[in-house]
Amino acid sequence: MRSQSLASSYSVMECWRFLDGVNGTNMSHKRIYRGPILSEVEAGNSHVCGIVNGTNNLNCWLWKEWKSNNSTKSFSSIAVGNEFICGLDSNNGSIYCSGNDSKVVGKEPKNGNYSVIAAGSQHACAISLNGGLSCWGSVAGNQPEGVFKDLALGDNRGCTVRVNDTVVCWGDDGFRMPTTLVETGFIGIVAKGSVFCGVVASNYSVLCWGNSTLNGNQLVFARVMPGPCTSYCPSCDPLPGYGDYCALGMMVCQRCDPKAPSSPPSPDSKLEPSENSNGWTPKMIVLLVVGCLGSLSLVASLVFFLCRCRGSGGSRVHDSGPIELAENPQIPRRESEDQQVAPPVLKKRLSHMYSLGNGGHLEEFSLEALVKVTDNFSQEYRIGIGSFGTVYHAILEDGREVAIKRAEVSASSAMVIRRKQEDRDVAFMAELEFLSRLNHKHLVRLLGFYEDAKERVLVYEFMSNCTLHDHLHKFKGSSPIASWPNRLQVALDAARGIDYLHAYAVPPIIHRDIKPSNILLDSNWTAKVSDFGLSLMGPQDGESHLSLWAAGTLGYVDPEYYRLHILTTKSDVYSFGVVLLELLSGYKAIHTNEEGMPRNVVDFVVPYIMRGEIHRVLDPNVPPPTPVEIEAVQFIGYLAVDCVGLEGRSRPSMSEVVNCLERALAACLVQPTLTPSSTGSSR
Repeated sequence: MRSQSLASSYSVMECWRFLDGVNGTNMSHKRIYRGPILSEVEAGNSHVCGIVNGTNNLNCWLWKEWKSNNSTKSFSSIAVGNEFICGLDSNNGSIYCSGNDSKVVGKEPKNGNYSVIAAGSQHACAISLNGGLSCWGSVAGNQPEGVFKDLALGDNRGCTVRVNDTVVCWGDDGFRMPTTLVETGFIGIVAKGSVFCGVVASNYSVLCWGNSTLNGNQLVFARVMPGPCTSYCPSCDPLPGYGDYCALGMMVCQRCDPKAPSSPPSPDSKLEPSENSNGWTPKMIVLLVVGCLGSLSLVASLVFFLCRCRGSGGSRVHDSGPIELAENPQIPRRESEDQQVAPPVLKKRLSHMYSLGNGGHLEEFSLEALVKVTDNFSQEYRIGIGSFGTVYHAILEDGREVAIKRAEVSASSAMVIRRKQEDRDVAFMAELEFLSRLNHKHLVRLLGFYEDAKERVLVYEFMSNCTLHDHLHKFKGSSPIASWPNRLQVALDAARGIDYLHAYAVPPIIHRDIKPSNILLDSNWTAKVSDFGLSLMGPQDGESHLSLWAAGTLGYVDPEYYRLHILTTKSDVYSFGVVLLELLSGYKAIHTNEEGMPRNVVDFVVPYIMRGEIHRVLDPNVPPPTPVEIEAVQFIGYLAVDCVGLEGRSRPSMSEVVNCLERALAACLVQPTLTPSSTGSSR
């Protein structure tokens, strides 16, 4: 199970069930939640429940039979057993339980103010504000006495943390804390089945116990971060090494006195977050991966990980032109103070991204090697312009054919250089962060990068058959895609890549610059989406980004986004609709009419499609559609009209676009019955 907070606005929760044991080679995967942030998530063998941040209301998933009169109560903490759930009322610390286990439900303590609650498979325990321990249900063994501050329950056994951080255990068959650990201090413990694990207070290692195998080899991880990732430490410094676990701009705070003074974040830094840390909770330290649809094996219950929260990072919005700043060692150096030291914020973000493991498959190239294979980035090797610089074609010394995107040199003023550097760094990091964690056959693959104080370079797989723009507007009739089935295949490939960004990437990604020049074709004529310099993490369905200003390319920018600065995945749908109109008509998004005046392809082509006269605006460089193809072409015309609708909510999703394109492509071979009304509301 994974629960991830995204851009401080919503959470995504996904579950995997290991179908062939614990090696993870055969897993059933399902996204079970995407909505407001969950402040706490707990799981039993079959059920998952969480507390919605802000309202503190309780939600449960994978539990069709779950019905509770307490679901509208406000809870501060919850615990989930096999067939029951218990929670602490956030107002008075009272305990409420619901579910089908009669030995637990209705037997909870009725009096007292409790601060910690935990559940085993068939019993539950809670710690009161004065540290007392109360248990109910099918409790095995004699519960310990004393003052406690944390606990974890498994199957017929439990462990609790004393105020001095040591742990005492009890349960069936004389279950006790292993002798080697009785004096060890822990800052948090969790349990699943017969297994218990905790984070050692002295060194943040993870030790586990509960069976003979673990008792003989208790060390599981040599070091973890003892707490969730947060955007700001209000009372102390972050822990060293937090970048190994946290996304860009996030950190893990040291254990310290929350009343200690601290300096507020700098208001001038775009990546310095505001003071909104909620602190860390020991219960969030180690999260066991649990079965979503059934019980996991004993060994599988040892797999666990840290929750990671992803912040928005305050990315700037910029245009998609080249950003001129980087300096080649063979070019005379300008004595600009801004160029002498690598921007510390960029170094921090780059270090975080790479240490997360996202960049583990990327190669860090040397600048000397890249200068050599491009003849010092000469014009001879130049093939285009991307979101933050010029793109060059090269062959590496090992024979790999690559595209190299490099930020350009500028002789601008210091103020312009500084602004351009900020824009370039944002685009550079966007490409690195997104492409380092994306893997799809219809997205251009990032191979590696080079970065220092003056240079930003990205290295991609080379797409040997140029861009869709080239084939539509340069090669025209001589292009191999100058046929309707081939054009529909290219459109379908690109749509699948965008659909992956919207529906399957976690968090979802809005590209913001979909256009034919960002759809590339490889040696097999497979289309792939490229250039993520303007991309942003997407909002929840039905919600939107409020951007500083609209970014993209004239003619492809969603008018709703441009007018209201409201960005959703439907903004990419609009841009893709313009691409479809280009594919059908052969006209550029912005082109000149017969009188030499600028004209928008949407304004020109859509009226013909709506009148049923698409044949009047089809690209003359493509042979007229056959009787088998014409229905598919008309069908795509109506789809394009839906995509470029003025209101984002009326546009189809990219998943629906993919489905329509698949049907249209099939119609080129086997003629199905396609009607205008089947693709959207406008027909």
